[in-house]
Amino acid sequence: MSEEIKEKYWSRFSATYDENQEYVVGKDFLNEVKKNINDLSDLGEVLELGCGTGYFTESIVKNSKHVFATDLSEELLEKARERLGDNDKITFQKENGMAITFTSNKFDTVFMANVIHVIENPQRVLQECYRVLKDNGLLVITSFTNHGMKLLEIIKLGFRFIKVWGKPPRHTHFSPDSLCSLIESTGFSIEESRVLGDKTKSVFIIGKK
Repeated sequence: MSEEIKEKYWSRFSATYDENQEYVVGKDFLNEVKKNINDLSDLGEVLELGCGTGYFTESIVKNSKHVFATDLSEELLEKARERLGDNDKITFQKENGMAITFTSNKFDTVFMANVIHVIENPQRVLQECYRVLKDNGLLVITSFTNHGMKLLEIIKLGFRFIKVWGKPPRHTHFSPDSLCSLIESTGFSIEESRVLGDKTKSVFIIGKK
């Protein structure tokens, strides 16, 4: 799937993006993810890839000096601006994670929420994250996983996804170990790795450059 097609796929849901997400995975689960993000501290200058409507941006900005909230979709960025545009600690910008326009060694933290599993070349994106991070910078990733989920819950989640999103884009089912291995292969060391959630689950990983 080309970047243009992926942009169009997600952009068409800009008006219902948050509602769809909460319906598919559950608001309680998303709040648990937010709680773990809120517990992060001293994140400095942050690059967020795939900010969507700013759903998690409002959590990450609390403990950041400044956040560059970026997305491939202009329509989703507009929704994020509507939500958080009055916060002078946030700059919204269109970016492709496969070819980040920022200079090397710029950021203290790179943050991605529910993005890595729908990227066709996640290794390339991780290499770009490594490039733009300062030495000892942090990579924070949270991403949906079916690892540890019961088969019935996987089926029900898939049904809910198709109901509101349609046929899903190409994606990767990362386990904590497989995602950690991929992150390490691009030069990061793993500082923390855990699985969040009960019925719906997400990997939560912190890597260090």
